[in-house]
Amino acid sequence: MKIINVIKNSPAGKAGIKAGSRLISINGHGIHDCLDYMFYGDDFGLEFETFLMDKQRHCKNKCIFCFIDQLPKNMRETLYFKDDDSRLSFLQGNYISLTNLTEREVRRIINMKLSVNVSVHTTDKALRVKMLGNKNAGEALEHLYRIARANTPINCQVVICPGVNDGAHLEKTLSDLASLGVSSIACVPVGLTKFRKNLTPLVPFNKESANAALEIIEKHENVYASDELYLLAERELPAFEQYGDFPQYENGVGMLRLLEHEFGGKKLKAKRKKSIATGVSAAPFIKKLAGESAQVYAIKNDFFGHSVTVAGLITGGDLIKQLLPHRGSLGEELLIPATMLRAGEDVFLDDVTVGDVEKELGVKVRVVEIDGAALYGALTD
Repeated sequence: MKIINVIKNSPAGKAGIKAGSRLISINGHGIHDCLDYMFYGDDFGLEFETFLMDKQRHCKNKCIFCFIDQLPKNMRETLYFKDDDSRLSFLQGNYISLTNLTEREVRRIINMKLSVNVSVHTTDKALRVKMLGNKNAGEALEHLYRIARANTPINCQVVICPGVNDGAHLEKTLSDLASLGVSSIACVPVGLTKFRKNLTPLVPFNKESANAALEIIEKHENVYASDELYLLAERELPAFEQYGDFPQYENGVGMLRLLEHEFGGKKLKAKRKKSIATGVSAAPFIKKLAGESAQVYAIKNDFFGHSVTVAGLITGGDLIKQLLPHRGSLGEELLIPATMLRAGEDVFLDDVTVGDVEKELGVKVRVVEIDGAALYGALTD
């Protein structure tokens, strides 16, 4: 691994290591990438060409439910990259299918006791081959079984497609994973956009199918359904305490209950001086929290299709188009959740900026983190 910089006064700097040198091993352990380096001694003060110290791994699957395959053309190039990189599972919480794992990496996961996040979807090998579009997807489950037998922490994800891996298949999958002693399992409904031409025909969830899935999910311990599934079923969300330490938060599990908890149970009755824009699914919940303090607008997703109801996939164009009739009555500020934007930037998925929205709607836009206390503060200051 080529060293591009040595931090001044670091152990490596004091030892006389220079940029341009190559790191081969640490205490006899070969260094192949960032995980090896971080595990065996990342405080040395060495910097490399990339964070991973290697190329990011592209997904080899052709999943029938892949959201990236349902994106329209001519969006930002980065949106079309499919990763399936085990290192990002450990470092950033990404979920991996295991089809990219080598024997060396399986042994490393076991030896280092690294917590791994796995997209399982089904434990039926033949069905997994069909769902992931990869002839090795069924046999890749053997990696999961080996890792589990070594008592390595595992969080699992199941994307449920009605008529494909629900019903008896879902029951078998959850039972099989429970027998492995995995830490937690998230069940999320398939997300379908209107851009599915020439893709495997799939049907969206409705109230009946969502309730049927929940009947199965709720019979198992350490299995969590996403908030969206409860909203689709028109059922009350589980109590805050049932989510434990929120192990599947990034899968949209318990987000609304945690938001409510952080909000503090305060009732806001102030005159509406601000507005909130959010997704269709979360809008009723946000309205209850905001009370009389803000007008809440549920933004329909014309860009991807109305079956997409989460706030994180709302585009700037839809936001402008649907709020333009309300220009002049949006109050002092328009609050939007940070998930609508690219991380650390002020750009929506369609490259519309926050500044563009402010100009078109004639109102200041405030980006609010997904945190109940932050929302309360934005509504009351």
